[in-house]
Amino acid sequence: MATVEAHVPTAAAPPRPPQSQVVEAPHDVVKEKYSVIDPHPPQALEKLDESKAPPPADTKTPDPAVKRVSLGPTDRDVAHAHVEKEKSLSFIRAWEESEKAKVDNKAQKKLADVSSWENTKKAAIEAKLKKLEEELEKKKADYAEKMQNKVALIHKEAEERRAMVEARKGEEMLKAEEMAAKYRATGTVPKKLGFFGY
Repeated sequence: MATVEAHVPTAAAPPRPPQSQVVEAPHDVVKEKYSVIDPHPPQALEKLDESKAPPPADTKTPDPAVKRVSLGPTDRDVAHAHVEKEKSLSFIRAWEESEKAKVDNKAQKKLADVSSWENTKKAAIEAKLKKLEEELEKKKADYAEKMQNKVALIHKEAEERRAMVEARKGEEMLKAEEMAAKYRATGTVPKKLGFFGY
């Protein structure tokens, strides 16, 4: 019997499923473990006789049973594990997209908060600057008014001084005319001339 199995090509021989496998999903995805049990232990395969051995590959006999594919328990478990894995990966992708959307929304909110804070601070500083400029303009106007008042006072004092000089000049001219008339009347000559002794 061992010789029959040795002469059977591997392509025609039924695939020998593993005895027992433990399919374990990644730890962060699914916490359940799936156990796949071999329905054909190796002892059962050894007891097969030649009549149940598949025909050699070179004999081409039409086999209607080959056309129909039926999944054994192992294949179903593998397919089920594959479906569960796809389901888990789909769930992980959805979770990842959801988390990324949350992170993006959170970042957008924080950026909006920063922009709002910046605009508020800028507006406060601009208002303060405008107030300061208004205060400076008012101080400038007050100072200009004070300077104009000082100029007006100086001009007034200068006019008063000019008037005093003109008044004194008039008095001295009148005095000189009176003295000249007196000298003429008496016929005396003044002892000194004013423009030399002045």
